[in-house]
Amino acid sequence: MKKIWLTISIILVIGAVSLLLTFISDSEVKAELLTDDKDSVVTITISFVGDLMCHSTQYNYARVDKDSFDFRPVYREIKNYLSSPDFIIGNLETVTAGSQAGYSGYPFFNTPDDYITALKDAGFDLLVTANNHSLDKGEKGLLRTIEQINKNGLHRVGTFSSQEDRDSIRVFNISGINAAVLSYTYGTNGIEKPKGKDYIVNLIDYNLIEKDIAEARSTADIVIVYYHFGDEYKRLPNQYQKEVVSKSIESGADIIIGSHPHVIQPVDFYKTQNARLDSGFIAYSLGNFISNQRWRYSDAGVILNINITKNFTADSLFISEVNYLPTWVFRGETNAGKEYIILSSQSYDDSLLYFLSEQNKNQMKQAFEDTRSILTQFNNRIKLYETN
Repeated sequence: MKKIWLTISIILVIGAVSLLLTFISDSEVKAELLTDDKDSVVTITISFVGDLMCHSTQYNYARVDKDSFDFRPVYREIKNYLSSPDFIIGNLETVTAGSQAGYSGYPFFNTPDDYITALKDAGFDLLVTANNHSLDKGEKGLLRTIEQINKNGLHRVGTFSSQEDRDSIRVFNISGINAAVLSYTYGTNGIEKPKGKDYIVNLIDYNLIEKDIAEARSTADIVIVYYHFGDEYKRLPNQYQKEVVSKSIESGADIIIGSHPHVIQPVDFYKTQNARLDSGFIAYSLGNFISNQRWRYSDAGVILNINITKNFTADSLFISEVNYLPTWVFRGETNAGKEYIILSSQSYDDSLLYFLSEQNKNQMKQAFEDTRSILTQFNNRIKLYETN
């Protein structure tokens, strides 16, 4: 894996003054750099997954000691697919408010800190934190979650510790391509924001979104907007989702990703407006990546890979490929005891998966077929991920 620099550019908006700060960290990321006498071209891969949930059964399976948990085995079969993209983003649909607040699953989540440590180990770069469970443990839980994400060296967007933090547009320089990431949620399950702290979580507000996209456009090559919206368990987007997407496209969004329905919804390309890319991309919902929801469609997930190519000489930028890797969540007994393990369609015929029953194999096969059907419903340009 090639060593390159990952630059994080943050625009701080204070009054009418904008300051550009750049922080550089050493990160191992992979990019394809092709150079000849005429052109200098770079292709990067930004990958997305859906909801990263933690129901009580999940942390009980991961328990090592009274207050020690190991969630790393969950990702062992798909870790190589998470480590290979240049940048990977997922929706953290829980909080880490600490053991004193009491660990809990649905309806008010509180997950052990080790959960975030495992996400870092698996290869995640950025966690989206604006969702309907952001305030499950109030302001303290939200702020402590931010602390744990920061402590693990991960980036986050959607919840914030101050107005200055909220007004800081996250722009990541990945091999010369500047990607801004924004995040918003439809609500927080009726839990109100603390008085005087409206900044603490981004809600879907068209004026705010338009302003943020415009600010991001001043520095970024592409603007990615990750939404938490839609009807749970519905496999098609509702009218509200379509309206939010339409407004975002009008404002200049290049790539729009969704979560919340807990099932995969269709994806498609679209004609951009006021954006850098000529052809943008929408994924209405990427479903659950890890959860304890065991029924059809909710036990299926996906790793969505978007390849973005920039020709520095011609000053052109475009999506060169979109591919997907279907996933399915196993829950059961292995030689290591009770486990949750995310499996991919690449490992379907793997004889090493001794722990799969015939029922498991049928469920997994059904999940992969469902995912392929949904993701190719509107556009056959979306390709199944294949190893070289």
